[in-house]
Amino acid sequence: MKILITGSNGQLGTELVSRYRDRPQDEVFVGDLPDLDITSELSVASVFSTIAPELVINCAAWTAVDAAEEKESSAFTVNAEGPAILATYCARAGARMVQISTDYVFAGDADEPYSENADAQPVTAYGRTKFAGENFVRELLPENHVIIRTAWLYSPTGHNFVKTIIRAQKEQDILRVVTDQIGQPTCAGDLADQIISLLDTYQGSGTFHGTSSGVASWFEFARAIMSEIGQDPERVLPTDSSSYVQAAPRPAYSVLGHLGWELVGMTPMRDWRIALHDAIPAIMHASD
Repeated sequence: MKILITGSNGQLGTELVSRYRDRPQDEVFVGDLPDLDITSELSVASVFSTIAPELVINCAAWTAVDAAEEKESSAFTVNAEGPAILATYCARAGARMVQISTDYVFAGDADEPYSENADAQPVTAYGRTKFAGENFVRELLPENHVIIRTAWLYSPTGHNFVKTIIRAQKEQDILRVVTDQIGQPTCAGDLADQIISLLDTYQGSGTFHGTSSGVASWFEFARAIMSEIGQDPERVLPTDSSSYVQAAPRPAYSVLGHLGWELVGMTPMRDWRIALHDAIPAIMHASD
C-alpha cells in the first residue's frame, strides 16, 4: 500500500514512518514543508498526482497552543483548511485518511472520561481549529476516515514533558509541577502501533481516543519520570495552575474514554506507567 504521512518529523509521525518502513508490503512517502504544504491545494494536488497514495495519515498541525490564541486564523489554516484539502483529494482518489486530533476539542472540565461521541466544547483557539478539522474530514470522507484524538504525547524526538523534566532536573534542585491538571501520558510509539493495528483490521470510519490507560496529574507524571531515571521524586513539589500565566487555558480534566477500541475488537493501549518504563532508555539516550 502507498502511504503518505504528513508531519513526519513530529513525535507521532516519526514513529509511524519508522514502523511502516519496516513493512515490505507498504511503500511510505513523507510529506513535510517545503515539499508538501497541506494548506496549498496546488501542493497537495501535485503530491497526489505524483505518488497516488492509498492512505494518508495527517500528523501535520499547528500545535502552539498559546500562540493560536492570537493567531487563530493562521492555526485554522493549518488545523482545519489543511485537513479539508487532504480529505478532498483523498475523496477524489478513493484513499483513506487518518486525521490526528486532540483532547483540546473538549472543555476539560468533566469528572469522568470523555467518550468518543461526547459533545465537543473547545474553549481554546487550538481546540476550535482542531475540531473544525475533524468535522471537515467527516464531511468530505464520511465512509473512509479515522480520527484519532490523543494527548500528553512523549517520545525520544521533539519537545515533550518527559524530555523537559529530564533536562530541568539537571539544572534545578527542586521542580514545581501542577497537580490540578489531569490527563493521560501517552507514548507516541504505543500510539503508532495502535493506529497501525487499527488500520490493518478495521475498514470502517470512526473516532478513537489514542491515549494510554490510567490517569495522572502532571505532578504525578513528573515524579514517575524522576523515579524512572533514578532521581529522587521528592525533588518534585506540588503547585497549581494559578502559578503559571498562559494565554490559553489548560484543561483541568482531559481524560479520554476508550470504548471505541473495544467496539472494534481491540484492546485499549497499555497503562502509562508501563509504557513510560519501557520508553525511558531511548529517551534518555536521545537526551544525552
